[in-house]
Amino acid sequence: MAFTSQAFYGSVLAAILWALWYISKVGQRPKDYPPGPPTLPVIGNLHQMPAKHAHLQFQKWAEEYGPVYSLILGTKVYVVLSSDKAIKDLLDKRSAIYSSRPESYLGQEILSGGLRVLFMGYTDTWRMIRKLAHKVLNVNVASTYVSYQDLENKSMLVGFLDEPNEFISHIRRYSASLTTQLTFGFRTTTIHDPRFVEMFDIFDQFSEVTASPTAALLDVFPILRRLPDILLPIKKHGRDIHRREFKLFSDHYLNTKKKLQNGTAKPCASRDLVELQKQEGFSDGLAAYMSGSLLQAGSETTAAILVGFVQAMLIHPEVVKAAQVELDRVCGDRLPDLNDVPNLPYIRGCIKESCRWMPTDVLGVPHAVIRDDEYMGYRIPKDAAVIFNVWAVQNDPARHPNPRKFDPTRWEGDNQSPAEAANNPDATKRDHFVFGAGRRICQGMHIADRSLFLAISRLLWAFDFNRAIDETTKQEIVPDSADVSDGLFIMPNPFRANIVPRNESKVTLLRREWAQMQELLDEEMQWKTVPEGLIWNDYEPSQ
Repeated sequence: MAFTSQAFYGSVLAAILWALWYISKVGQRPKDYPPGPPTLPVIGNLHQMPAKHAHLQFQKWAEEYGPVYSLILGTKVYVVLSSDKAIKDLLDKRSAIYSSRPESYLGQEILSGGLRVLFMGYTDTWRMIRKLAHKVLNVNVASTYVSYQDLENKSMLVGFLDEPNEFISHIRRYSASLTTQLTFGFRTTTIHDPRFVEMFDIFDQFSEVTASPTAALLDVFPILRRLPDILLPIKKHGRDIHRREFKLFSDHYLNTKKKLQNGTAKPCASRDLVELQKQEGFSDGLAAYMSGSLLQAGSETTAAILVGFVQAMLIHPEVVKAAQVELDRVCGDRLPDLNDVPNLPYIRGCIKESCRWMPTDVLGVPHAVIRDDEYMGYRIPKDAAVIFNVWAVQNDPARHPNPRKFDPTRWEGDNQSPAEAANNPDATKRDHFVFGAGRRICQGMHIADRSLFLAISRLLWAFDFNRAIDETTKQEIVPDSADVSDGLFIMPNPFRANIVPRNESKVTLLRREWAQMQELLDEEMQWKTVPEGLIWNDYEPSQ
């Protein structure tokens, strides 16, 4: 009996000693890991994580610790890639092991019911979704959506004529309506559409929760998830958001199903997805989140880049003048269209520079490595989160001299499409990293590129971008490019501008073009019948 008791107490003591030893190691950076800022016991670098504008601190750390550094956040390891070469070497060339996602308890389990493609690990389900996404988003299929892009662009231009002070709202509606059409086949005709309001309210709350300190704590210290909901009210809030989002996505998807059955469904990704669902047998819930993910991914990102573009035009008026010289020479008195892409290199430079200058995903969406790896002599442990530091790479003065200057001439001679740039074996030749990297790269990048081209070329063709005047000082108001929102994606906070038509002949043409488009719409401003296609050459090769 005494022996048994002695053995029991010995086991307890051993367990306590092991627990103390383990805890003493939590938060420490092993010597063979990439370098990084000094850590504290248990919390590691958690106390140094910035509450706002994290991309600026991550850039400073890159300057101090090099292109590959690590952060120890409690029990979790984050490896930060801050050079184009490191991103190419790991996320692209070793994509077979760098294509998973780090655990996101609130983001995936609570807010998404495990269904959000963005946060899904490198599983059989994710690989199936990836293949299906290629079928509904490839270049050949996407060419059928050009009519949508032309229509929404002309609607946005008239919005700039009628309510120029609401330019941010017009841009957001343009982007949102494009994605509701591409995804579900219906137009968002006004920013006051309840579905539009609901979508952005949900997205804003989703971004706020996933970027919260509580979300980080629950990921780096998983034991905290066992706390009762009364001590973690954010969990109930997250479930409420998920219920709203699930209903929104499901209603859209099931409505497309009904329209397909009665023959009224317009060309869209969800219509194709219904057919694929019959073949693959996945659930309506997963299909709803697959389509809903396309909706969210394509909407705010394009809008944020375009809002950043308008801001850049106010800060750098010389760009407007140079762009308009090119547009006047090539297009004259007609609207630019996709046939003009090869002949407008400065406008193409404006697009690339907009993506570089104001990237929406300044720290990307983290990848995760599925087994131990080694790079530059450092060990990268299994399950480490891998951040590609988009802001630091795109603002590296060695890569882009004077990086905070908006300069389209940086891209002189660069005729690569986004896909060609991403696949270029020379990492220094990639233009920007807005569309991600590796097997997680955005499959709709060619759609976004067309939308950006139409918006930027036509806005510059039709309008002058003047600075607003301060009523008190009578001085021009220059926007602050550092004044951006925080969250999963960033965009400039609202700013003032004085946007006016270049001349009356352009006003007349824009109104005539929009009147012609309205003849194709019903009384609810939805398509009567979508045109078969526009007489535009497809400037991208088929895939």
